[in-house]
This record gives sequence, structure tokens and C-alpha cells, in this order.
Amino acid sequence: MSFLTKVRENNPLVHNITNIVVANFSANGLLALGASPFMADAHEEVADIAAMSGAVVLNIGTLNDYAIESMLLAGKAANRHNVPVVLDPVGAGATAYRTEVTHKLVSQMQITALRGNVAEVAHVVGERWSIKGVDAGAGDGDVVALAVQAALKLKCVVIITGKEDVITNGRITYVVSNGHPVLTRVTGTGCLLSAVVGAFLAASGGAWLEAAAEALSFYGVAAEIAANRTRQQGVGSFQTEFLNQLALVTPEVYAERSRVQRLEQ
Repeated sequence: MSFLTKVRENNPLVHNITNIVVANFSANGLLALGASPFMADAHEEVADIAAMSGAVVLNIGTLNDYAIESMLLAGKAANRHNVPVVLDPVGAGATAYRTEVTHKLVSQMQITALRGNVAEVAHVVGERWSIKGVDAGAGDGDVVALAVQAALKLKCVVIITGKEDVITNGRITYVVSNGHPVLTRVTGTGCLLSAVVGAFLAASGGAWLEAAAEALSFYGVAAEIAANRTRQQGVGSFQTEFLNQLALVTPEVYAERSRVQRLEQ
């Protein structure tokens, strides 16, 4: 049984502490997929919500001290109750504040999966990579080597997204070739991807690496189909059709279109 099928059968609760730009899009994307979003950051309840959730997704896109404390409370509660934690270090490396906050989060909780672009992941583990705002800049480093290094250092699954996506636990590495460039023209697609990873982890039974790889490939397949269906209409139509495809892509369509390669190490 695919992890996609498990998500739709189990309807996992995904607790999101995310940024103001993407909250609505992330919630709608999770609902389309078949998961159940819970968007909450009040200090009084985040620990309780994290404990009852299938996964906790922490996104630092719009930072402030209140949100940081919410993330710490939720992440630590998730750790106590063996709930997987996904961290999206939006813009890590763009400012000293973002980098410092990311280091604080990874040092005070055990994350299950780190999902970011190559520059963000590099700055989480103290490596240098150029960055422009929340986007990765030019670089010529070895992305796979960086991902492996980060996974071993943080003891988690590391997902570096780009033209090809790299998913590794430091021992086994997958490269996903699904996706479409139009994703970069709609704000929040990376943030929603992190939430989708959370849903797949929630339904994985602990098979974090394989579930993450399927999440990335499934997401890319949905984007490919949506881009093809709206290629004459523009990004607004793509966004709507992408939500449609998160609901409509079947395990059979996914299996036919998935492009996942396991690297030998």
C-alpha cells in the first residue's frame, strides 16, 4: 500500500505553526490531499495539539518571538509523544536572526525531517551558500554531499528541494525528478510541500525516508499535471488546478509518473 493511500485512509491531523503568507494555502492543500490541518500557535494549547497530532510542521517564514516560543513548546511536546516534526527553515542564512532561530530550534528538539532549499539547509548546519531573500542563490557545491552531511549531523531526514530533490537519512539517498518550474512562481508552494511531507510522515509508521521521498515525488506529479492542464492560462489557474490535482492524483497515476532514483553510496 502506498503512503498516499494511507494518508487518504487515515486522514492524519497535521499541526502547523506556519507563516501568515501561506496559512490558508497550506490548510487547503492538506485538505485536498486528504489530511486534516490544524493551524494553531497559542502558547496555551500548542503542546496539547502537538501531542494529539500525527505530525507537527514548523515554518519560520514570518518570525517573531511569540511564534518561536510556540514552536519550541510544540516541538518538545511532539518529541515527548513520538510525533514526527518537520522543520522548514525559510530564509535561514538571509539574516543573522533567522539563522540563530533555526539553530535554536534544532538544538532544543529532535526534528524528524528538515525541508528547505540548498542555501537554507547549508546555513542550518553552518555551511556557506549564497542566498537571496528566501531563495537559494547560485552555488556550485555538491548538493547530495551537503544533504548527507546535514542528515548525519542532525540525525534526521534531510530534504533539499530544487530542480531535482534530494532526500536522505545520511545512509540512503533518493533523488526525485518530478516537478515543474511554475511552482516557483506561486508563493507558498515550498511551505505547503513541508506540510505535505508532514502528512506523509504521519501515515508512514516510522518509515520516514521512504514516506518523504514519495511525498516529494507525488507533489511533483501533481504539479506536472496541473501545469500541463493550465499551460495557456497562467499561474492563478495553475494554483487552483494544483490543489485539484493534490486531491485527484491516484496511487496508480502516481506510480506511472513517479521518477525516483535511489543512489548507491
